Amino acid sequence: MILTSLNLYQYRLPLDVLLPVGKQRIDHRAGLVLQASASANVGGEHRQVEVEIAPLSGIDVDEQALMGFSRETLTQVQTALTGLLPQLCGQHIDTLLECAEQSPYPSLAFGLSLLHAKLMGKLDAIRPQTATVPLIYHPTDASKDLLDSKIAALGRNVRSVKVKVAQTSIEDELSLIYGILRTRPDLKLRLDANRGFTLEQAIEFAACLPLETIEYIEEPCLNPHDNHEFYQAIGIPYALDESLNDPEYQFVMQNGLTALVIKPMLLGSIEKLANLIDTAQSYGVRCIISSSLESSLGINDLAHLAAILTPDEIPGLDTLSAFSQDLVVSSGKKYCLTLAQLEPIALHVIDSTQQNDDAAKSEGNEFV
Repeated sequence: MILTSLNLYQYRLPLDVLLPVGKQRIDHRAGLVLQASASANVGGEHRQVEVEIAPLSGIDVDEQALMGFSRETLTQVQTALTGLLPQLCGQHIDTLLECAEQSPYPSLAFGLSLLHAKLMGKLDAIRPQTATVPLIYHPTDASKDLLDSKIAALGRNVRSVKVKVAQTSIEDELSLIYGILRTRPDLKLRLDANRGFTLEQAIEFAACLPLETIEYIEEPCLNPHDNHEFYQAIGIPYALDESLNDPEYQFVMQNGLTALVIKPMLLGSIEKLANLIDTAQSYGVRCIISSSLESSLGINDLAHLAAILTPDEIPGLDTLSAFSQDLVVSSGKKYCLTLAQLEPIALHVIDSTQQNDDAAKSEGNEFV
């Protein structure tokens, strides 16, 4: 299939409530939407798809740079795509994979590989994961009643929730955890510390927990080398999240490691994700697809990927409730922005003569 058009748009979505990015908070989400069209041959199959490319970077509500997530900025990705798209237009769609592997930006690598998968129809026949693990955290811009009502409204089919910790005082967070369990004693908790504790704080906090209810704690220690000592002291399994963002990260089995929390927008191409998942699962380590606070377009694609890459795990994609609007794909909100309502950054279309020549050359060389 030949890429016949590539259109790049920018979005900025305000949030109804602040979302946590580690200990920081954001009040909007910005990113890019890349739309591609491809044709198999002259007069033959034509496909048009969109993907979201949105590094988790920028500034928080206090005008401070977001730390510990995407290494690249939205501006860097936009500049790279603006230069890349005219070179891609008219090329075989496999060129997307080549560019993904060469890109220094994980969000761009993931977006290009996802674009290829969607153009190939690899997500079409897959039923997306509709279940998700609810996210619970202390809202800093809303009443405690909102939090209480969310806990009370959890469906009986919900078996696990993710709780942000190392955000406020240990006393407040223990009160939150025991409050959740008073309402729903059947729940299992996945705690996420975002490297917010020293080793001593992590042990002090965990010593007060009802250990039988804790599935694991993500990145408990400021220094990840302390995670093993934390596990030895308390016995709570831990998961890695931020550690995976290190460009030098290579999977190594560790005592107490039970899960990898995988944010595709932060890690890179689908092939890289699949290799990491295969390796980790061979050691019995769970792999859980999680969001990087994408819009409804990105969350929908992650739900499909989770069904393909981690079919036995419920993904962590419970972040859309904070968004004021949907983007391209409706999640049921009152407003869903279309591409026509977004700011166009770059629009590239090959002319019909070039399209016919390129398609004719590629005919007979397609793979299924």
